Amino acid sequence: MSGSVRDDIVRVAHSIHDRGLTHGRTGNLAVRDGDRILVTPTGVSLGDVAADELSLLEADGTHVSGPRPTKEAFLHVAMLRERPSAHAVVHTHSVHSAALSVLEEIDPDDPLPPLTAYYGMRVGRLQLLPYAAPGDPVATAAVERAARAGHALLLRNHGPVVAGPDLDTALDALEELEHTAQLFFLTRGMRTAPLTPDQLAALRSRTDPRESTPR
Repeated sequence: MSGSVRDDIVRVAHSIHDRGLTHGRTGNLAVRDGDRILVTPTGVSLGDVAADELSLLEADGTHVSGPRPTKEAFLHVAMLRERPSAHAVVHTHSVHSAALSVLEEIDPDDPLPPLTAYYGMRVGRLQLLPYAAPGDPVATAAVERAARAGHALLLRNHGPVVAGPDLDTALDALEELEHTAQLFFLTRGMRTAPLTPDQLAALRSRTDPRESTPR
């Protein structure tokens, strides 16, 4: 594993923590480099992640070296397995996205309206997965199915999981999801004008491939 990959994980992990996109010792990151995957360790705040204290996994999730990986490593492994074009996954407990995940009446296939152009470009489609306890690998099959259809997932009563070609692109999409969830709550009860299917299609046709990784 190259030092630059480790440095990228540390940089993004610290940025996520410093900007309040997750809290306490929640949230985790993964990067695929060749045939192996680096993930953040369990029980460590993203603000304290260090380059020499990351967990190294085989592509199937087998722990190779380093500290014990996050108990949610299976989420990252499943996403990367089902999305060959993705090389990074970001998972946080961002407040507005997590708040969205607890609403009873939202549509699992369309939990968040496309309120902005950048949501359309960077997120595109969001899917809400059924509840599973954090770290419970029973969620693997649901993650795999959803990952085949899109790179942005929302875990029920939990938070977002977003894949991308690199960490920065995955984080951009996750932040756009969080921002749109915030807009959703700020405008709840008001009449809004989400983007139409034609407007979304036009955005997808002009999106830089690095902006998102839809399939």
